[in-house]
Amino acid sequence: MFRRPTFSYKTPEQILKLRAAGMSTRHVLDAVSAAVRPGVTTRELDDIAVEVTRADGGVPNFALEDDYDDALCVSINEQIVHGIPGDRVIEPGDLVSVDAGVMLHGWNGDSAVSIVVPGGDDRRRRRREELSAVTEQSMWAGIAALATATHVNEVGTAIEDYVLSQGQFGILREYVGHGIGRSMHEDPPVFNYHIPGRGAKVRPGLVICIEPMLTNGTEETVEAPDGWAVSTADGSDGAHWELEVAVTEGGIWVLSLEDGGAAGLAPFGITPAPVAA
Repeated sequence: MFRRPTFSYKTPEQILKLRAAGMSTRHVLDAVSAAVRPGVTTRELDDIAVEVTRADGGVPNFALEDDYDDALCVSINEQIVHGIPGDRVIEPGDLVSVDAGVMLHGWNGDSAVSIVVPGGDDRRRRRREELSAVTEQSMWAGIAALATATHVNEVGTAIEDYVLSQGQFGILREYVGHGIGRSMHEDPPVFNYHIPGRGAKVRPGLVICIEPMLTNGTEETVEAPDGWAVSTADGSDGAHWELEVAVTEGGIWVLSLEDGGAAGLAPFGITPAPVAA
């Protein structure tokens, strides 16, 4: 028998609702990114996220997860993902990864950025800037691959191929991208590396979060005693970038960027194709 998908392909109307949630998430990331500077605590960043989310009429969807109470994940340097906001103070040269999500009218947004704070040791800062840039560009390589893919696993192959072309970086294996809709995490899984098999079919209505997580050391990780923060086992740095992307009748559309991904996709010769309002 043929297997039916375990998730729903979204209608154009539903994609527009996801677009609204994605843009609310962008408002949060823009406000938080502007506040990242030496002396600021990760708790202060979370407070900004709550304020912006409420101003948009949304709810921080991370806080709806079991045993998680905050609007953001803020991960610094050796932390890669799922850092809990608290008293940690941002210092010059830090690599700060911010993951945010908003539920707006029952639909979810989820995106992440990594920011290197000016200052600190020049050599260390440059290595962190390189890591963040490779992570971000690998995400765009995966998004561009989605535009012509027939199945989702082609995204992971494109991400890994780009990373391997850039030198020695570790790609997290335990943590991957995902579908999104009424729930923040839905099928299909979106791997950041090549795996056997084709994955879910790419067709209009597919909405996924593409989110590579890289290190400038090995891919081995350890989990903090709090059960959330994931750090590199070797003490190297980690970076995380994520965008929410829809497949439309005309191509692809990045839901969590104002330009639909036009600037990031231009080097690949791809123009975003929004759904009709």
